[in-house]
Formats: sequence, C-alpha cells, structure tokens
Amino acid sequence: MFSFSPDAIFQIPALLIALTVHEYGHARVAVSLGDPTPRVAGRLTLNPIPHLDPIGLIMLWIAHFGWAKPVPVNPYNLRNGKTGMLLVSLAGPAFNFVTAIICWVLYVFVDHIHVPIEVEKVIIWTYTFNLILTVFNLIPLPPLDGSKIVSSLLPGKQAYAFEQIAPYGPFILIALVYLNVIGMVIDPIIRSLDVVIRAAVSLLL
Repeated sequence: MFSFSPDAIFQIPALLIALTVHEYGHARVAVSLGDPTPRVAGRLTLNPIPHLDPIGLIMLWIAHFGWAKPVPVNPYNLRNGKTGMLLVSLAGPAFNFVTAIICWVLYVFVDHIHVPIEVEKVIIWTYTFNLILTVFNLIPLPPLDGSKIVSSLLPGKQAYAFEQIAPYGPFILIALVYLNVIGMVIDPIIRSLDVVIRAAVSLLL
C-alpha cells in the first residue's frame, strides 16, 4: 500500500503524522462520548510514539503494508450504544480527510511564498498519506474501520455473523493487497477525492 523511494526522508514524517492523526481521532471521539479508556491508555495525544506498533512499522518498511497500534475502546462506556461505536470508527478516516484538506490548503499557501522544497515535499506526502488512509480504512474488512462501521450499522444477528470473519480478515486483506485488488478499488476513489479537494480549495482561495 505504501512504497518508499528517494523521497523516504519526507515520507516517514508524513506517514507518522497521518497514522497519529488517525488514531488520535478514534481516541478523541471515544473520550468525548464517555469512554475514558483511550485517555487512561495514554492514547489521547498527538505524540506519535504511543500510537506506533514496532512490528507494523517494520512490515510497512519491508512489505509496504503496515499498521499503527489500535486505540483501546470499551463500547459499553460509549453513549448511544452502537451509534457511539459507529462514530468512533468513522473518526479515524474523518480526521485523516480533514487533515488532507488542511495539508492541501497549506501546500497552496507555502507554494506562493517559496518555502524550501523539503517543506513542500513533507506537506504533499502528508496530504497523500492522509487521503490513502481515509479511503483504505473504510474497506469493510477486519481489522479496518470499515468493518466496525458495517458491524455498527447491521442488526444484531447480522452483525454477529459478519464479525465471525474477524480472525480471517487480516489474511484476506493482505492477499487482496498483494493481488492489487485493493489498489484497483481504492485508487480511483483516492484520485477522485484529490480532484475534488484541489478544485474546492482553488475556488475558496
């Protein structure tokens, strides 16, 4: 899903920002809905270190497919039951999407004031990774947020049946990534969002 190039020195901080924003989004919404678990676990922070999974980072570097440490959430503490869990699940992709918009606005601004090219590259990679995480995490396969969103929307019995694929979800996901099925599905969506964001920002600025 992610490939490193001579721009790796710019991609690494950008990816850390995108992963941190994503996990912070889950933590912030969970706490706001009454669950103190993320705060107690030290995850209500924009410091990337508590959110990093060493194995996930190694896999990201070696296999171009990795992950951050999931934010612990106790759904029984959340207000509004399944609706609360739905909002928590949506929060990560939503925070990534908002961050992507902010990054593109920032990129347009710094492009006019001629900042060092290194700064522009970090901003554009941060924008790119946030867009990727927005769409990728909405795939309805465990352990991605999309599966939790689907589970929150389904009635009880159907949700339980759907959740039975959880042990196999990561293996299915890895297979689909390496077969490029995921890429073929999400790449057009990412490109479409990119076009919409750029057009909207150009109209507003």
